[in-house]
Amino acid sequence: MRLTAAISPDPDDLFMFRALIEGLVDPRGLTFDISTSDTDALNQMASGVGADINAISIAHYPRIASRYQLFRHGASVGRGYGPVVVALAGREPASLCGKRIAVPGLTTTAWLVLRLLIGEFEPVVTPIVPYSRTFDTLRSGAVDAALLIHEGRLTYPDEGCTALLDLGVAWAERTGGLPLPLGGNVIRRSLGPDVIARASAAISESIAHALAHRDAAMDWLIARGVTLQNRERLDQYLGMYANQDTLDMGDDGCEAVRRLLAEGAARGWVPEVEGADFV
Repeated sequence: MRLTAAISPDPDDLFMFRALIEGLVDPRGLTFDISTSDTDALNQMASGVGADINAISIAHYPRIASRYQLFRHGASVGRGYGPVVVALAGREPASLCGKRIAVPGLTTTAWLVLRLLIGEFEPVVTPIVPYSRTFDTLRSGAVDAALLIHEGRLTYPDEGCTALLDLGVAWAERTGGLPLPLGGNVIRRSLGPDVIARASAAISESIAHALAHRDAAMDWLIARGVTLQNRERLDQYLGMYANQDTLDMGDDGCEAVRRLLAEGAARGWVPEVEGADFV
């Protein structure tokens, strides 16, 4: 059986799926047709026809929960760290309320969490590909600050920017230490329990293979031309977003998903969902 899978071109997603792409693990009788798109596009895709397996922002899950189920594996989780808000000069995060802030998309988890933390502001959607575009927008004076996800949250000092707020730190303080669930993988419910179980097992094994063969996976990512070509930076990024939480986000990760979605629903910013269910 052939399944479509839509993931991001970021190092953590490719790291997870490398073993399936390269035929290094048992696909359980399935063929995975894997394509890549940026975060906001993946969310929009899942709201439309969608792939059989779709990487999404956790904040977008309530809009597709009737058709998709969340995996416990494949998540990007920040434990005391997360997306960062940066500016060209230091200022208090509270002063950003009502200001223009570059954001990676209005379906992203980072966008929802920042609204929960500082209140309303004027979002300026700035695509993250190429990721240098956000820094160019900031330097142009078109925005007062920028919300950075993925590679940008590591490279902003090189661009002369100052961090104002780490969403993962602020979320942990707000929730008594819960991790910040940023992205995850979902699978189409209509595939049925047998296919879902086989797909889950194959993807889980692919993640475990990457973790067990990390250096080889990093070599592959660099050869593939991921944005983070500096091996030290790539190692740092994978340590943050492709780790044991990626193999299983844990009970506190599942609790954090439910807490985030409940807070968003209470504000009317995402639809209510009767408890996120995981496979």
